[in-house]
Amino acid sequence: MRALRTAVAAAGGLLLAVSLLSSSADAVGGYFQWRGPKGRLYSLENPPENKCYSMQQEARAARNFTEKPIAIYQQKGCKGEAHRLEPKQSAPEGQHFQSVIFNPR
Repeated sequence: MRALRTAVAAAGGLLLAVSLLSSSADAVGGYFQWRGPKGRLYSLENPPENKCYSMQQEARAARNFTEKPIAIYQQKGCKGEAHRLEPKQSAPEGQHFQSVIFNPR
């Protein structure tokens, strides 16, 4: 019985490793950074490609430290006017945004 539990645990670990490898292949390498309330810095590491994130609080001064372009939007849900940031590019300090997408198509 113990050998069966060990084999099941090993198989579960292998499935987890395979799922982590496949999800990291769809990730944009690097990190995205922005300023939130009271000027506090926030960041998101290795975000997934082509997924829109809506900010739940004040967000400004976007900095793209990823390996691919991003787009920041004035409205939630990646709607409204977009401002594209290439890798290693930053938006002006006072530029507010409400959503972001990584490696937009």
